[in-house]
Amino acid sequence: MFRKIYLSPFGIFISLALNLLSFIKKPFMVYGYFNRPDGNFYKRTRIGSTVKLLDKKKIDIQDHVWIGHYSLLDGIGGIKIEKGVNIASHTCIYTHSSQNAIRLMGEKFIDTPAKNRVGYLIEGVTIGEFTFIGTSCVILPGTSIGKGCIVGAGSVVKGNYPNYSIIVGNPSKIIGDTRKVDEKYFSEGADLSNYYSPEFIKDNKFNVV
Repeated sequence: MFRKIYLSPFGIFISLALNLLSFIKKPFMVYGYFNRPDGNFYKRTRIGSTVKLLDKKKIDIQDHVWIGHYSLLDGIGGIKIEKGVNIASHTCIYTHSSQNAIRLMGEKFIDTPAKNRVGYLIEGVTIGEFTFIGTSCVILPGTSIGKGCIVGAGSVVKGNYPNYSIIVGNPSKIIGDTRKVDEKYFSEGADLSNYYSPEFIKDNKFNVV
């Protein structure tokens, strides 16, 4: 319905209203998030007021998550962000792509429902617990990032990455393991029990080859 109105002669007024609104909206952090997929309200999740969430009913954001300003989360294909994930500003998470469909369909693209578009890609994204995503990253459709990972600023990420990976670059690659980083804090006597299990600490599993 909105698309039909927008494409009509009245569309210019809709565009004008949206552009005016963009000038008066000030960035601030919004505390608390109602997660539509599970029906829970997570009061410790914080999302910037300038963050764009597309198709929120398919975006599963758990508690203690932080999402920085001017990020874009495209929920069309489904996004799962587990507890404690930190996503820095200007990061984009995509779950669909028209890179082939727009070429193959040309002018028919906009008038064709997404499910009927030739070459249209829709794949979900998952980010594991307490993973950190640096600023200005691009997470592409079909990506799965494990728990406790670090993704370096400006990385373009596509594929499956195991727990504790340090991921950087374009195209991204694994350059290390966060357990090796944490071994230093452990050896200095830091209390890591909020993150690692007692069994993990007892067995000193920081020694990763």
